[in-house]
Amino acid sequence: MSASQQPADSRELVLTRLIDAPREKVWRCWTEPELMKLWFVPKPWTIAGAQVDLRPGGKSSVIMRDPDGNEYPNHGLYLEVVPNEKLVFTDAFTDAWTPSQKPFFTGVLTFEDEGGKTRYTARALHWTDEDREAHEKMGFHEGWGKCAEQLEEVAKTL
Repeated sequence: MSASQQPADSRELVLTRLIDAPREKVWRCWTEPELMKLWFVPKPWTIAGAQVDLRPGGKSSVIMRDPDGNEYPNHGLYLEVVPNEKLVFTDAFTDAWTPSQKPFFTGVLTFEDEGGKTRYTARALHWTDEDREAHEKMGFHEGWGKCAEQLEEVAKTL
């Protein structure tokens, strides 16, 4: 495992996958709401709604729905947008740089070309060790791993 695939400290979780699709297509899956709805949560969960304002300071909003119909809104902002290479978002702020009630993590996604495939790395940077531990217990590796598989399935169809 390379250094980029290792957590930088005790508050970070990392998932890396080699996705059998060009990074432009993987990028689209992360940045187009209609595509996000197809893969963004582990099935049988679904996405009830998604908003993407793809620019630094732009709003990100995803509403997850569990199999019983309960909805879980996730609102935040994009911090950095480098098309087809890097996407950084956080729940520390909501619409118009309003601080959130309880920041949980910042996501740093990188998309590296590997001969037509994509080295996809998702880093979850948490505010506290407790938040990292809670995210891990929620099933970060299993859930994000399943979502990466679903993302690959969708990206291969584009």
